[in-house]
Amino acid sequence: MRDGPQDGEGSSIWDRLRRRKVVQWTLAYAAGAWGLLQGLQFVVDAFEWPNRVLKLGTVAALVGLPLVVAIAWFRGERGAQRVTRKELAVVTLLFLLGGGLFWYYQRTAVAPDAQVDAPPASPSLTTPMAPPNDRSIAVLPFVNMSADKEQEYFADGISEELLNLLAQIPELRVIARTSSFSFKGKEADIATIAKALNVAHVLEGSVRKSGDKLRITAQLIRTSDSSHLWSQTYDRELTDVFAIQDEIAAAVVDELKIKLLAVAPKRPATDPQAYALFLKGREVMRQFNPEAIEQAISLYQQALSIDPTYAPAWDGLADGYYNEMDLGVASVDQTLPLAREAIDKALGNDPSYAPAYARAALIEGAIEGNLAAAALHLEQGLALDPANLDLIGVAIKIARRLGRRQQTLDFAEYVVARDPINVYGHEQVAISYFYAGRLDEALAAYRTGLKFNPRSAAQHSQIGDVLMAKGDAKAALSEYQQEPLETFRLLGLSAAYHALGRKAESDAALDELIRKYGRTMPTNIAWVLAVRDEDDRAFEWLDKAVEYRDIALGTIPFDPWWEILHSDPRWLPLLRRIGKTPEQLAAIKFDVTVPK
Repeated sequence: MRDGPQDGEGSSIWDRLRRRKVVQWTLAYAAGAWGLLQGLQFVVDAFEWPNRVLKLGTVAALVGLPLVVAIAWFRGERGAQRVTRKELAVVTLLFLLGGGLFWYYQRTAVAPDAQVDAPPASPSLTTPMAPPNDRSIAVLPFVNMSADKEQEYFADGISEELLNLLAQIPELRVIARTSSFSFKGKEADIATIAKALNVAHVLEGSVRKSGDKLRITAQLIRTSDSSHLWSQTYDRELTDVFAIQDEIAAAVVDELKIKLLAVAPKRPATDPQAYALFLKGREVMRQFNPEAIEQAISLYQQALSIDPTYAPAWDGLADGYYNEMDLGVASVDQTLPLAREAIDKALGNDPSYAPAYARAALIEGAIEGNLAAAALHLEQGLALDPANLDLIGVAIKIARRLGRRQQTLDFAEYVVARDPINVYGHEQVAISYFYAGRLDEALAAYRTGLKFNPRSAAQHSQIGDVLMAKGDAKAALSEYQQEPLETFRLLGLSAAYHALGRKAESDAALDELIRKYGRTMPTNIAWVLAVRDEDDRAFEWLDKAVEYRDIALGTIPFDPWWEILHSDPRWLPLLRRIGKTPEQLAAIKFDVTVPK
């Protein structure tokens, strides 16, 4: 006689689960999993790991549950009868439930970290995991509410001026323009922006301009809960635009309870029409091609015809002239006097305008070759505005010309940390890696910069240079062919065709380069000749570079590409002639450091 019903005979599913010890196994597993997850939570908090670790642990525990149930069932009472269809369905359902949870997690868990609107992380820096500094802010581009959509440059300019004003406050961490503006026109909420830029606050608003009437609305938002800390609407005359900016900056400082260690900064004031022309010129300059630079110069000149004392417009004009020389579209003899006059006017009218010292340092260091004077200008500018990225950007170039590799990389990484979407910052990180022989890292940094601005001048050319250094002339040729700037395209084609044994095509590209740009790019022409093993012609063109005061000449002492000429007896005398031997450069004082 049997004591009671066996499995499958008149007993409920619950009874059968208990008899096979499925319930006991499940309770034990739940208790153990709960304890492990509590321990994992402690570790995640202690080491500031991302919440993804805890989520993954939870999903793993959930997926493990149906496995435990199945194992308990099939290891139940000895002599148990076969599993009924109903019981098999229950176990199958549990498996599907666990698998479904895992599939759902895989589909959704990456979404917060990979929003299409969020900027990609820099390959050269570790994405910060720590919570943002409470005194950190991003200024988003103000929305243009004017009837004239062409006034968008004005709304953007107001936003940037506010950003620059706040950036002068050492106690406040301000994300730079390129990164803050990367969300313009995209459907990104405050939480997404805050996570991408690692900031605790966001300043946003709108601008409506109608004739001489101006309405600016601004609001300060705490990103942790998207709450509005402060908002204000200003209905003023256009002439009050500078006072409005000062008032907004003061309100931000007050709301964030920042105790200023110095006098609150103010933007230089000017005629409203001159100001609008200046903002438009600065926006156009960012396209960074010969046509845009020429247009920007014209806009700055128009602004100065209205207000000849406006230092930012003089600085912008000097920047335009320098960029023409840098891109090889204007000769130093023609353009240097114009650039020097512009920067002298900028500093003469406003010695406290810090960005102008960046241009002064470039003129002295990159064109005149006076690196000691350049270092002094940088020290003066950074004393006025320690976190100014214009000044830090120039410090990168001067440090590189002095052969201070670690300083150069430190400056470049600082720029990327403050402005992670900035093409220039990634380019400078890439050059630093290239100089250090870290070719794969250089290639990754260049490609990141190109991703942010596919039309950026010289990026394809520089990628081609790295590929040439890696010995892949075929891939380098493809990059050179995509280079939009003719000067750098011809340079690259001349070198790549030679490496591929296509002499006639290399000669044709070099001949065209010499015919069109022999006066403005003699150092680069010398590089092509050195790559083609034409050392005598290379030194002839280096002599011309000295004669023409070529802007690129200052880069040759430490550029790895020039190592092919280091054993030539003419190399050191050339460096001594231009004051660039390693000993001469090491003697130059350069105490500029990365801001804390």
